[in-house]
Amino acid sequence: MITRVTQQSLYGSVVRQNNAALSKLMATNNQASTQKRINAPSDDPNGAVQVLGTRTDLSQLTQYQRNSDTAQGWLTQADSTLTSVSTLVTSIKGYAEQAATGTVTDENRGEIASAVRQFFEQLISMANVTYDGQSLFAGQKTDTEAYAMGLGLTSNDTAFDTALEQFPAPGYTLDGNSASTILVQFTDTAASPPAFEYTADGGTTWQTGSYATPAPSADTQTLQLGGVSLTMSNTALASVTASADHDDADGTWLWIRPTANYQGNNNDDVSVTSANNSVSATAEGTFSGNVQVRLDDTSGSPYAYSYSTDGGASWVTGNTSGAVGATVPLAVPGGILTLDTTTVPADGDQFFIQPSTADVSIASSPTDSVVVNGVGKDIFGGMYRTTVTDAATGATATVNKAATFDGSVSGNLLETVGKLVGYLETNNQGGIQDCLDDLTTSQNEVLVAAASVGAKENRVSSAKTMVTTLAENATTTLSNVEDADLTALITKLSEQELAYQAVLKSSSMVMNLSLVSYI
Repeated sequence: MITRVTQQSLYGSVVRQNNAALSKLMATNNQASTQKRINAPSDDPNGAVQVLGTRTDLSQLTQYQRNSDTAQGWLTQADSTLTSVSTLVTSIKGYAEQAATGTVTDENRGEIASAVRQFFEQLISMANVTYDGQSLFAGQKTDTEAYAMGLGLTSNDTAFDTALEQFPAPGYTLDGNSASTILVQFTDTAASPPAFEYTADGGTTWQTGSYATPAPSADTQTLQLGGVSLTMSNTALASVTASADHDDADGTWLWIRPTANYQGNNNDDVSVTSANNSVSATAEGTFSGNVQVRLDDTSGSPYAYSYSTDGGASWVTGNTSGAVGATVPLAVPGGILTLDTTTVPADGDQFFIQPSTADVSIASSPTDSVVVNGVGKDIFGGMYRTTVTDAATGATATVNKAATFDGSVSGNLLETVGKLVGYLETNNQGGIQDCLDDLTTSQNEVLVAAASVGAKENRVSSAKTMVTTLAENATTTLSNVEDADLTALITKLSEQELAYQAVLKSSSMVMNLSLVSYI
């Protein structure tokens, strides 16, 4: 059967053929322009999915590289600072060794005291170092200086020190400023409160001390020391002993000397929140995360309780408390939760243990993160505010406390140097000798912190190398999937250009043919 070909069908066929050839040519030309094989998902749906996933991976790896640069900046600054601190401590030890000898005159000790006081202020400045405007050693309080200058108290009397920490008024408060150490001597303990004298020039001149009236409270007294006032408990004052004269080393002596007060946060504090009751509770221990505690049976002794470490998603049941009395101890992962039974607990009561955190952690790779900051009190020591609890009554008080290292203050650098300044300015050779050993211990604590920072630097460097390798591999994968083969593309472009020209020429010839031309 003969099919009739009309001019309309002929024209439509020519246009379709031209468009098809042109479309292929333009698609190939677009690839040549971008040098990409995939310019739209329709070019290769499976390849497009792989391209998008690889680009996401590259973006994350680039962020890890930026994170590593930031972490290296923090750690390099911390490393440099700790090294400088150790060097400065070596200088301080040299001065202390000179002052501890009997051949040094009082005038020489005064000169050394002036130098060491400047070194002390320099130590505080180093501990307050920042990187990119953020404090390195204030925990998560990166917008706060780690330390502030203040006044501290040292005594030569362990009985006084013990009494000073007793309730109902533990600790002490110092207000005011002094450019030199104030030495306090109790002269008469028959009086109540005991009589005392003080000197602010190393013992050259002495002043008769007085107490503020009225007293701050029924449990405390305030000693007036010129521009400084010292508030302490009557219990502590009742424990002091008197000296016969200013040359008598016996008796209770107090040195009010410079100190550094830590203002950042730390990893030691633990808060307890009562969810649905008025029962007060405290927690002690080293908690790695939040702990939720629920009382299941409070009808007898001991209590039955459960705890959860995943926000209540799962519970560890069947636990029993210690003996029920004025307080009830409950063992949980990381420490002890102690309930105050002044208000009687009930079944279903819940408590949330929340440890504080001072760490600033930066992810340096898909599988690793590093803590880049430090807690100043755990490196340099100093004084910090903390809450103490009376074991007998459960009463609490907030006091200034010297940071300890393995249970001892001998590793507390800032307190050691502060004491050294006090002993130098009051010409106390024995006290200076005591500080020498503590300086060595304190320096070791700084060196341990420096070693930790150095290890973190190596860790970040290794992670950065790994991330760089992953990024290079991802870039190669992306290129293999997305990029065009330029040699094959140019050949294809030439072929499609010839094909399009052939279609145009043949179409022109066909369109010019007509039956009318032969009539």
